[in-house]
Amino acid sequence: MKPIWIVDDDQSIRWVLEKALARENFATRSFANVREASAALDHESPQVLVSDIRMPGGSGLELLQTVRDKVPGLPVIIMTAFSDLDSAVAAFQGGAFEYLAKPFDVDKAVELIRRAVDESMRGEQTWDERVADAPEMLGQAPAMQDMFRAIGRLSHSAATVLITGESGTGKELVARALHRHSPRANGPFIALNTAAIPKDLLESELFGHERGAFTGAQAMRQGRFEQAENGTLFLDEIGDMPFDLQTRLLRVLSDGQFYRVGGHNPLRANVRVIAATHQNLESRVRQGLFREDLYHRLNVIRLRLPALRERSEDIPLLTRHFLQKSARDLGVEPKRVSEEALAYLASLPFPGNVRQLENLANWLTVMAPAQTIEIKDLPPDLGPAQSGATDLAAGGAVLGAADASLAATAPLNGASPAAQLSPAGGMPVAAPVSAWEGGLRTEVARLLRENSADVMDELARRFEAAVIREALDFTRGRKVEAAERLGIGRNTITRKIQELNLEP
Repeated sequence: MKPIWIVDDDQSIRWVLEKALARENFATRSFANVREASAALDHESPQVLVSDIRMPGGSGLELLQTVRDKVPGLPVIIMTAFSDLDSAVAAFQGGAFEYLAKPFDVDKAVELIRRAVDESMRGEQTWDERVADAPEMLGQAPAMQDMFRAIGRLSHSAATVLITGESGTGKELVARALHRHSPRANGPFIALNTAAIPKDLLESELFGHERGAFTGAQAMRQGRFEQAENGTLFLDEIGDMPFDLQTRLLRVLSDGQFYRVGGHNPLRANVRVIAATHQNLESRVRQGLFREDLYHRLNVIRLRLPALRERSEDIPLLTRHFLQKSARDLGVEPKRVSEEALAYLASLPFPGNVRQLENLANWLTVMAPAQTIEIKDLPPDLGPAQSGATDLAAGGAVLGAADASLAATAPLNGASPAAQLSPAGGMPVAAPVSAWEGGLRTEVARLLRENSADVMDELARRFEAAVIREALDFTRGRKVEAAERLGIGRNTITRKIQELNLEP
């Protein structure tokens, strides 16, 4: 095995590390400055490089960049007595394996170096290159292979397709694949989430409006049907479309014509419609919430996208893919996952499905302390101690990379907003929140970003519906017992069941 290189202008630091590593049977080579170490890299390379930041005649960060150019993939541990934020950020942005603040515990430093050695011994991983060029849709599970075959069979068709599946399973990806492999591939693909548009604006979004059609309509505007002419219109969450608009959509699908809001001249619609929902449309038809004739118009070809827990054998492949994608987006070296951690992830239920797994990959790319991710590097909500109780809302597994900084500043449940150390003692991570609260915050953020109307009322209805459904399931439909379990009156639960359309 190659030696460990130590670069520090402080002789005592070099001596301490040399002796400590010798006791662990590691060979070492020491340098007093960056210039000597850089020159040596022209002829040989170490197993791991440990370098101070501030030294006369050169910076450890400059040496880190030299290593990146000459020996890509070499683990570099940066040491400094100046434990400031700028140094830490610069070290990790430069691709450092870890950041070690002086004074440090010698045993912990040796353990960190041992982890870096293990990292370098793993060598190049062939799956890195495979995943980097992987297609947008991945899956080796039988259910996904069936999906791929169905997309292939539909490649010469322009039939209306209804995609069903839980939130976060990738229904829009399937819709895009159907478009890309269809006779309309050269036309536009227009996507609209019907649940994200306020009811009063949805009609205009779909069909457009004429100038002066309503207050604020100062110019004519094309709707999504016109924008998708000769292409594909993807209507996501179609089960949440208001009932009166369902009638207008049905007319377009049956007659191929529509009117802009405030318009008098019919317009032709040469558009293929692909719809998707996580809801049970048959149940909504029985409840009178969805038109039966529209359901049959949409349900020409039906594709069911499996939940991630139904294709757990794909979790390792998807994890690697998302880590590669996240690394490319952030311009950093992609991280790897140990076989033990991959096996553990494959055992998790992932109620947020593929979206939750992608969020996890973003979190790990930013927050995991080492290049090779172990089980202990996973966020607290997914750790072994929590796995049996994990019950997150869709897409709420962990904080996405963009949300990490926000969580560190927002006190939750009265807890201090101060960050706590990650399991490996590396970069700070946000204080953990309970699983369902994390999922709720993710959903609130999504609704706010999409400018949804009546967010509080919408979430309150969904919360009440979920609680009452679970209570009724628990009591096998006995309303009185469910009311007692929930601590509410029997009249209250009866009224809520009617208001929320929860009657079986």
